[in-house]
Amino acid sequence: MAGLGNPGPDYANTRHNAGFRVATLFVKQHGMERPRRRYDGRWSEGEALGEHVAVLMPQTFMNLSGRSVREAAQKKHIPPDRIIVIHDELDFPFGVVRCRKGGGAGGHNGVSSIVSALGTPEFHRVRVGIGHPEDPGVNAREWVLTEFTEPEAELARVFETAADCVETIITAGIEAAMQKHHQR
Repeated sequence: MAGLGNPGPDYANTRHNAGFRVATLFVKQHGMERPRRRYDGRWSEGEALGEHVAVLMPQTFMNLSGRSVREAAQKKHIPPDRIIVIHDELDFPFGVVRCRKGGGAGGHNGVSSIVSALGTPEFHRVRVGIGHPEDPGVNAREWVLTEFTEPEAELARVFETAADCVETIITAGIEAAMQKHHQR
């Protein structure tokens, strides 16, 4: 799986780093090895949910995430349909978590980079809603780089839901994850 975000302390708590936050939580929940520098990212692997799982957090900045994902996929012989990409989703209200297989990038530069690098859109996605800014004067680029203002308990719930969605994809498949996490 690949959790998307931007590296460095200046971006750690920004909305664009939702993928990093979910990936970090997943690694912690499953007692996986501490991430180490590999494939132009932070890489962790180990047993989780009865499967061998690898977690990548590209350190290339969002717009170049595909380079890191492609390198890991090629070196570890991971086909695109076994990759789960976790990312922020501007078009979903804050806290909504959805998953799917394939589809377009929806204007997300990190996803677009991965589609381009892999040569296919046929990978799984876990999308974490960050909503649009309430102030119409704030553009999307500015918004995704702002820090979350929601209470920490609410953030924890959202990231746990997204990590649970990843777990469901791993154990039961994308259709089961969609059925479980798309109910209103």
